[in-house]
Amino acid sequence: MDADALRALQAPLKNKYRETPDSAVITLEAKGSLDDTSIACKVETGRALAVAGLHPATGGSGAELCSGDMLLEALVACAGVTVKAVATALEIPLKAGTVSAEGDLDFRGTLGVDKEAPVGFRAIRLTFDLDTDAPQEKLDQLLKLTERYCVVFQTLNHKPELSVNASRS
Repeated sequence: MDADALRALQAPLKNKYRETPDSAVITLEAKGSLDDTSIACKVETGRALAVAGLHPATGGSGAELCSGDMLLEALVACAGVTVKAVATALEIPLKAGTVSAEGDLDFRGTLGVDKEAPVGFRAIRLTFDLDTDAPQEKLDQLLKLTERYCVVFQTLNHKPELSVNASRS
């Protein structure tokens, strides 16, 4: 896909969202069911069933997916799609590239060993390794816009309003 094709694809959507801002607000959903035999949750991904469980650092076997890994994978996926879309729109040729994310967790927090230890990632690093001949100022612009438009990055960067509730089945 080139920049013109991307613009043509997105132009009607952008016009619709300008004219009817409420039509741009869509609720995405994720669902899972609790496993009745182990400490695991079966998550419907839309493509397959992912089974999430405890990380080995918290007593898990390592056979199930760790939700922390899944969060980093979602960041990598979103950032990868975003960098490709922005590069296409800016006509920055990318011959190849990789996106990686790594995050630091202190499992004392999630296990309740130390009340001062944070629960969750205390640092996440997102890295792009891009094969391109574009000048540095173009790469800087690409990175800035990718950061700006990556949904997962921005969600992590600006805490959304959160709520939790439970009901009996």
